[in-house]
Parts: sequence; C-alpha cells; structure tokens
Amino acid sequence: MSATVSTTSVEQKKRVYALCQRANRLRAQGQYGQAETLFKQALALAEQAFAPDVLDDALALVTVLNNHAVLYKYSGQFDAAEQLYRRALTLAVRHLGEEHPETATLYHNLGGLEHAHGRFAAGEPFARRSVEIRERALGPDHPHVAADLAALAGILDGQGKYAESEPIYERVLALFEARLQAGEQDAEYEIAVNLNNLGALYGRTGRATEAEPLYLRALALKEKLLGAQHPDVAMTLNNLAVLYKAQGKYAEAEAMYDRALAIFEPLLGPEHPKVVTCRKNRAALAASQQGLR
Repeated sequence: MSATVSTTSVEQKKRVYALCQRANRLRAQGQYGQAETLFKQALALAEQAFAPDVLDDALALVTVLNNHAVLYKYSGQFDAAEQLYRRALTLAVRHLGEEHPETATLYHNLGGLEHAHGRFAAGEPFARRSVEIRERALGPDHPHVAADLAALAGILDGQGKYAESEPIYERVLALFEARLQAGEQDAEYEIAVNLNNLGALYGRTGRATEAEPLYLRALALKEKLLGAQHPDVAMTLNNLAVLYKAQGKYAEAEAMYDRALAIFEPLLGPEHPKVVTCRKNRAALAASQQGLR
C-alpha cells in the first residue's frame, strides 16, 4: 500500500464527485445518454487529476471507473463496461487486496456483466468469489451478501440450475423482507428485483400461477419506487407478457409488450439488447395470434 501523500486539489475531487452524483441520479432515472456524458467528464477529470499510486486517489478512481461501467452495462455497452471494471479491479486488488469487500463489489459487477451478456457460466466464478469474500468479511446476513447471493442465483438460473438457484432466491427474499420489517425502506427495491427473478424461475419451471402474483407485486413496487416509465418497470412488463403468452392470454400479453416497448425504445434506442428482445417477443406473439385465425 502506498504511503504517498495525494496532491490532488480538494476542488478537483469535489468536481469529480459532483459529476458522478449527478450521473448516478440520471442513471437511476433511466436517463442513460445524459448520464454517460457526465460520467465521461468525470472520468476524464479523474484520470488527469488522480494519481493511481496514491491510495486515496486510486480508490476515488476505482469509484469513478465502477460507476461509469455500471452505466455502460445498463445501456448495453458491454465491452466498454468490462474494460472499466477490469481497470477498477486491478487498482482495488493492488491497494486493498483480494479479500476486501470493495474488491468483492467488482467481482460482483463483473459477474453481473456476464449475466447481462448472457454468458452465465463465465459469470459464475465472479459471483461465487464475491459471495465468498463478503460472507467472510461481513457475515451471512449482511445486505451486501444478500445482493451477492441474488446475483449468483441469477447466474445459476441462467444455466438452468433451478434446484440450486431457487432456494438462494428464497433466502435472499427472506433476508430483504426482514430488513424491510426492521424499517429499512431501501430493501423495497431489492425485494422487487428478487420477486421478479423468482417469478421468472417459476415461469420457466411451469408454475405460472405462482409466478404471476410475484410479478404483479414486483411491478407495483417498481412503479412506486422508480416511476411508471423506468426501464426496470419495462423488464417486469416484458416478463409478465412472456408469462401471459405461455398461458394463452394473448390480449394481456400484447398489452404488456406494448407498454414495455413504449418505455424501452425512447430511453434505450432501437438497438439495445432489451429492446431487440422485447420486439422479437412481440413479433412472435403476433405470429402466434395470426396462426389462430
């Protein structure tokens, strides 16, 4: 660990942090294009002003790189996200070591990136590593461990390892429900995400009647927390549409796909993977309806 004293000015750091805060707010609102502009400005300033051999500067740079990479993941720029995550991981390991919770965050995010890319087997070692580090550091019931477990469950789910992923989803949901009961309102979003994911697993394993109420609760929570026009809301709408199509409820499925696309397309653009997938699903539904006439 370097003992060098940082020479970065307080004003430069404040400027970087302010840009990142604004960019993260825009990302949370689904305004990915505006967020990207600010993250690029923040990263350019951080690379100019921060010294990677200085502990405080290096950790500040890790934060900027990580936040920027998260935005790239959400906007479907997976290769750019991976480059930034790996730069951040190299710095974190160098200054904090392999067993630090902040290092675990980057393993978690690399696993999540592989999940978003559909490369589930490649993401599994990253997800397992983040769980191992944080369980040792923070204990089995910490919310960060629960988030790591949720990510691992999603990666196992994507590989069809349902018997392994289902009890992990259930454990995670119980952990966040307990935190909500204890008054931690931030747990609501994690509950919504895990309801959606568990609902998807139920749908894939032929339990549509169990899946629907989970999706509907997830949808209500996301609309409450994020607003009706957020991309996360559209994801649950798309999943509901898939479920309704499988049940033969074509009118309901059509309405869900149309709502999802009305949210996705203006925010993400026509080439984003989520838009492409939703559009293909909608086209397949239309073809199914045509075949019934």
